[in-house]
Amino acid sequence: MAPPLHATLDQARQAPIPAGFRSAEMMRHGSMALRYYAPRGSDAQTPHDQDEIYIVASGHGTFVCAGRRVAFGPGDALFAPAGAEHRFESFSADFGTWVVFYGPKGGEHG
Repeated sequence: MAPPLHATLDQARQAPIPAGFRSAEMMRHGSMALRYYAPRGSDAQTPHDQDEIYIVASGHGTFVCAGRRVAFGPGDALFAPAGAEHRFESFSADFGTWVVFYGPKGGEHG
C-alpha cells in the first residue's frame, strides 16, 4: 500500500493518539514516519532511537536539546539526533509541531 501523499494540519490536530503514544501518526514509508505532536502543560518525552526533525506548526516556546536551548515559533525547523535528551519548555497553549522520524536506529552519522 502506498503512503498518503498529503496530510493537512486540520487532519493532524483531529487525529487520534494511540494508547502508549504521545503523537498521532500521519504517514509512514520505509524508515520515515510523519507524526503530529501537541503536548499540553509539559513535555515528558524521552530520547528516541531515530533522528528527528520538528517543523513547528503553531505556537512558540523553547526547545532544549543536548544541553542547548533555542527559542522557536511557527515555521521553524528543529533537529534532535537519535538518543539525545530533548524537550519543549515554556510553550504556548496553542503549540503543535510536525515530527519526522527517519533513518536507522541509532541515527545517521555525518
